[in-house]
Amino acid sequence: MPSPAFDDYLKTVYSHTEWQDAPITPSQLATALGIAPSSVTEMVKKLAAAGLVSHQPYGAVRLTDAGRDRALHMLRRHRLIETWLVREFGYAWHEVHDEAEVLEHTISDRLLEGIDQRLGRPRFDPHGDAIPDAEGRVDREPFVLLADAPAGHTGRVLRVSDRDPELLQSLEDAGIGVGVELTASETGIHRDGAPAALPDGADRVIWLSA
Repeated sequence: MPSPAFDDYLKTVYSHTEWQDAPITPSQLATALGIAPSSVTEMVKKLAAAGLVSHQPYGAVRLTDAGRDRALHMLRRHRLIETWLVREFGYAWHEVHDEAEVLEHTISDRLLEGIDQRLGRPRFDPHGDAIPDAEGRVDREPFVLLADAPAGHTGRVLRVSDRDPELLQSLEDAGIGVGVELTASETGIHRDGAPAALPDGADRVIWLSA
């Protein structure tokens, strides 16, 4: 069976193409995981030998069907736990990622099913990422990265990346979260007709409905 380290790699490979199409490279994988490139090379070889990824030297890393199934299984755990921590324990959305990273490897399938049932089988986590159902199905509507939104485009915030907790907290302080409606204009981003003071880099971590 895949190890927790395998699972972390598979989740990262899947998540990289969840909101854009370009496959992940070994160097990007190393950066995302905070691991030396040489270590990534060895792990990718192990994942390929296990039939979980496909990879050619110097090429991108792609999930096989088995790898995708395993990644979705772990993302379901991770995102349900994040949602549980926010709704039941009062965690803020910038505090849940690291906790979920630990708990996703330890709780039983029975407890996970209980959490899902208690929460009303949510479709999205606090950051707007889709929670796969028990069969691995994912529901997501068309989207556009805020930085790529054309002038005049108005859309609801569908997702905010959870990679930078400080940026998440700054966005929360600015009143920006999933479901908020934003408009892109030639002069910046507006909310309710008024300029929205977004922190630096925010347009690269916010996705709007298309």
